[in-house]
Amino acid sequence: MIISRRTAISASAAAMLASPALAATDPLRPWIVINALGGLDDPNHPSDDPAVITPRMLADAYASGETAVNLTLGYVFGPAKPYETTLADIAHWDGLIRAHPRDLTKILKAADFMKAKAENKVGLIYGFQNAAMMGDDASRVDRFATLGVRVIQLTYNNANQLGDGSMAPEGRGLTPFGHEVVERLNRNRVMVDLSHSGRQICLDAARASRQPISINHTGCRALTDLPRNKTDEELKLVADKGGFVGIYFMPFINATGHATAADVVAHIEHALQVCGEDHVGIGTDGGTTPIDDLEAYKTALAKEHADRVAKGISAPGERADTHPFVDDLRGPDQFRKLARLLAQRGHTPARIEKILGRNFVRYAHEVWGG
Repeated sequence: MIISRRTAISASAAAMLASPALAATDPLRPWIVINALGGLDDPNHPSDDPAVITPRMLADAYASGETAVNLTLGYVFGPAKPYETTLADIAHWDGLIRAHPRDLTKILKAADFMKAKAENKVGLIYGFQNAAMMGDDASRVDRFATLGVRVIQLTYNNANQLGDGSMAPEGRGLTPFGHEVVERLNRNRVMVDLSHSGRQICLDAARASRQPISINHTGCRALTDLPRNKTDEELKLVADKGGFVGIYFMPFINATGHATAADVVAHIEHALQVCGEDHVGIGTDGGTTPIDDLEAYKTALAKEHADRVAKGISAPGERADTHPFVDDLRGPDQFRKLARLLAQRGHTPARIEKILGRNFVRYAHEVWGG
């Protein structure tokens, strides 16, 4: 790792943050912790469609110290009707928030992060992982923004009418319709997210957008050469334009498909070198409730992987034996453990606070205002 002397902290300070006393003097307590792409779910609970809120979900979210999470809503892939499915899902989550007013709150502007923290609630950021629900009408962005959607990812792994995802062989950039959608997103102050995208559409969108864009959950291609990870060219352009890059806790950050917490730290450190410390955060692509029985999970994982392959949305780095999470960086302690690991590597508390949430708050204020 390359860290300047100006950013290095003393061994005693690092040890303090890394010690078991962390539980007693929780560094996350005063911090805003933002998961730029994650979930509020319980993988041990029988699968429910539509989603439900269980006591375990809430308990683990609170225990994690998480202030807010970008929650994926609506259509992502498959045969469902994108527009109708998405509207129904937004209405459903609005109902869940109304049913749990003491625990959940919708995030609409940057100031809402501080409000959620002060009120001890879990903030939910409404986001999409595919813009297919726009159909051929860019004005739908207006309606989604009115309904509280604050992040829209342009593509999933495959191609759509805006351009090509990371698995589309043509590698098209931002289409004319994609330009229309980006302009509408800017007008409505909605984040333009280029996670899952192909290289060219990412570069095109960063240049076309009048506001900074984000890559909310990704890894660094320079460390692990897989399509779901971003090149230094993409990372740097997004940062140079004032944007945000979130590193995920996913198998794509290790060529074996079995990622560790050390890999997460390595990808964060590479992103820091490329983007600078004001533009890097986390988007774990997971929740705070862990799977309790990993052995029993193997059967479900193999079935899920086969389904993704059949639908043509599986990406290199996904296999039947790769967990879609990092085994030693999951559950309610994941953010504290990451803080300890970063401290042990010599990162200052101020930088760690930026990575765990302050950088996303800065970016949100730039785009959403408030």
